[in-house]
Amino acid sequence: MKLRPAGPVRLGLIGTGGMGSWHAQSVREGRAGRATLAAVCDVVPAAMAPFGDIPRFDDSRKLVRSGLVDAILIATPHFAHTPIAIDALNRGVHVLTEKPMAVHKDDALSMLRAHKRNPGTVFAVMFQTRVSSLYRKVRDLLRGGELGPLSRIQWTVTDWFRSDAYYASGGWRATWKGEGGGLLTNQCVHNLDMWQWLFGMPKAVRGWCGLGKYHPIEVEDDATAFFEYPGGLTGVFVASTGEAPGINRLEVAGDRGHLRVERGTITFLRNEVPASGFCRASKTAYAVPDHWEVSIPAGREGADHARIIANFAEAILGRAPLISPAEEGIRQVELSNSILFSSLLGRTVALPMNAGAFARKLNGLIAKSHRRLAVRARARGEVPRYIVPG
Repeated sequence: MKLRPAGPVRLGLIGTGGMGSWHAQSVREGRAGRATLAAVCDVVPAAMAPFGDIPRFDDSRKLVRSGLVDAILIATPHFAHTPIAIDALNRGVHVLTEKPMAVHKDDALSMLRAHKRNPGTVFAVMFQTRVSSLYRKVRDLLRGGELGPLSRIQWTVTDWFRSDAYYASGGWRATWKGEGGGLLTNQCVHNLDMWQWLFGMPKAVRGWCGLGKYHPIEVEDDATAFFEYPGGLTGVFVASTGEAPGINRLEVAGDRGHLRVERGTITFLRNEVPASGFCRASKTAYAVPDHWEVSIPAGREGADHARIIANFAEAILGRAPLISPAEEGIRQVELSNSILFSSLLGRTVALPMNAGAFARKLNGLIAKSHRRLAVRARARGEVPRYIVPG
């Protein structure tokens, strides 16, 4: 069993690109609690140039076996999360991985099996939206029964607009081979984690995805999903990287009223009496229950990566439970996978989803990655910089 460190948690950062550098800055500035940056790793040596005062490695396995770290933070492209995490867990090193935990459910299950084999390790996912005071307040209201039994959820989150230049910024972006997906694997990960964190997992999913609908890419940049829950609750999730101006509006309807979350505010339309009771008792054909409109203060704390790192360190030290354990992180992966899988199959997908079947479907897309897109681009007389011709 992994022994708890007596002092600050020695953290190794794997991947020193955009997000990795951001995390490193948080730790070095002392904003990540009892975590200290002990080593860094990147396959591109030049990317580690700003860390000349810290031990540097060009192979994650060397860092994990160096004895210099108690834990690692993985900030690499998505497909690398799985092998790096499994290797570290098997060596008794604690793991915090950037989102998504894995590209597909089958890989996430492999990671959880490694964690189970090494129960002394702490395994978490970077879901910083969980510390947002806005969504924590929404969760408190739902758990407190303020809305009564829920009947409908709708989340329209189309403020993820991205230009073609964004997708051209890296050869791995927006390809099945490099990223394993698009909007659902990258941008909407936090929204889908919030969905299951607030409402739980549905029993079935029907998805519709637009592959390259707005951009010359091979993966999805537009998605609509219909969720079915036991007991009749339904949900609709709409997202896009090609719609501007976009919106971010969450609506939740229940027997006791309607909750709306938009632009950092929570508005509660609270029925004076439950709608179900009024429906049966009213003698007037077009009557509706009276309601109050209440603005609910949610505080000012936003989503903060540093607080997730700090919580990770506290969990390793045995001082706090994890805010975003990997055992919950797999649920976001399953929601993302199931929306895409349903769209590709053209039918509803029951949950729990068949992880192996989706992995095989994705591997088929990966086998044609780049090549199919290059052919399509050539037909239009253009070959974007991020496409590998051939």
